[in-house]
Amino acid sequence: MLGADAMARCLLEEQVKVVFGYPGVAICPFFNSMLAVDIDRVLVRTEQNAAHMANGYARISGNVGVCIATSGPGATNLITGIATAYADSIPIVCITGQVDSKQLGSDVFQEADITGAVESFVKYSYLVKDVEDIPRIFREAFHIASTGRKGPVLIDVPIDIQNATISKFAYPEEVNLRTYKPTVKGHVVQIKKVIKAISKAERPIICAGGGVLLSEGAHELRDFAHRCNIPVVSTLMGIGVMPTDDPLYFGMVGNNGKSYANRAMNESDLIIMIGARVADRAISQPDLTMDNTVLVHIDVDPAEIGKNVGPHIPLVGDIKTILKDMEKYEVRCDIDDWIERLNEYKRNEPKRKPPREEYVDPARFIEMLSDKLNDDAVYVADVGQNQMWSCGYHKVKNGRFLTSGGMGTMGYSIPAAIGARAAAPDRQIVAVCGDGSFQMSMMELATMQQHGLPVKIIIFHNGYLGLVREYQYNTYKAHYSVVDLSGSPDFGKLASAYDIPFFKLENMSNADKVIDDFLSIRDPALMEVMIDPLDVVK
Repeated sequence: MLGADAMARCLLEEQVKVVFGYPGVAICPFFNSMLAVDIDRVLVRTEQNAAHMANGYARISGNVGVCIATSGPGATNLITGIATAYADSIPIVCITGQVDSKQLGSDVFQEADITGAVESFVKYSYLVKDVEDIPRIFREAFHIASTGRKGPVLIDVPIDIQNATISKFAYPEEVNLRTYKPTVKGHVVQIKKVIKAISKAERPIICAGGGVLLSEGAHELRDFAHRCNIPVVSTLMGIGVMPTDDPLYFGMVGNNGKSYANRAMNESDLIIMIGARVADRAISQPDLTMDNTVLVHIDVDPAEIGKNVGPHIPLVGDIKTILKDMEKYEVRCDIDDWIERLNEYKRNEPKRKPPREEYVDPARFIEMLSDKLNDDAVYVADVGQNQMWSCGYHKVKNGRFLTSGGMGTMGYSIPAAIGARAAAPDRQIVAVCGDGSFQMSMMELATMQQHGLPVKIIIFHNGYLGLVREYQYNTYKAHYSVVDLSGSPDFGKLASAYDIPFFKLENMSNADKVIDDFLSIRDPALMEVMIDPLDVVK
């Protein structure tokens, strides 16, 4: 068995169903060996999107996503996608080819120190130096990526190692890393402290982050909130932890969140942060001491607890496990006045000023779209104004809301949606992007068509890099610099070139019918939505 054969066998042992990648000479032995195993291979059109597809696949499947690239520029093109996964704690394994071991450090053709380049945003990286180490390294990589605070792991494999012969293939049944022992079960004393704090609180609030979804603990959190009668807000990455219309859910917090959600955080006497960073997108000024508020911080990563604000009650462990352990304790908050106050704030939320009638109102459009989506639909938002409108007006039922939160990577939505489609071929998948972010990944329309991974794509077209234009308007008195998207293609002709049905919505007069027609197509479809170039998020 060659090293490349062993690599393919390792993926089978990890029950990998699909990989996303782009070949090159330094990774060709591995791709050749992949022909002999029952694993789908998706050819992307640029390597960054292989990482985004693995990202979307991991978030919907609950398994580790896998992306593959060759050495040099292939590997370096993965970096943005790796950083995106790291910022949002998404478990992916990135496999890169490398030049011959004997040539490392010689600056030969397509050599790049990829393990060194990604050091600051991977959980761990490996440079394989001995073919006999392949089974152990792959077993460890998948374990590290999928346990504790999840995240990306990179395996760099020189071509001579791929072509070397492994004497005996034995895939380890267990992983025992002396320096890597993530805490799963929460300390019972700390759990009791949390329960006691809840019983004393008059204005408690749960702030749920993406860690709840990563631990697959959304149902446990919903049960906990309703059993204890505690209102819930979420971070951007925590959208979907609660259905939008749940009476205990009060929206997204942070700089771009709902004002009533932020008031709930500011006026609370007990904040229970679960699977969320205490950062600017959760608390507007996280560096301030909360003198009159008890802060409970529950997270699987002990390094995250106390990083910005010292909690009164820290609790380290897997969120789903901790919430299950909390079921043993009877506690219910008699806080009807507090919940009514929050409902009053919600009712009095200032209404968004609609744009000019000759354009589509993106907020109303997203609300209409949400009402028509399937109950378990996956909505993937890109970055920019479209992301802010999406997180503010999309109604999550029992589906998922995906976006790039920590890194804010434009061009994320289409490849992530394709990855989500590979994970869930029977679910409705919609990607929403701006005309700027669409052009960062529109080449993946070919991937979508080639591999039969249909996604519904919506482009908010305003002719600008909208969120940057809005910032320049407010900060530099409308002195715009490098935000005009003149020269963009005719999106209808582009859709036709890829043989994709095309819809265009000019204003709200026929929005209902156009959305119905758009969603009725089983195959991929592209909709261009014309919005006011000067429209703003709020």
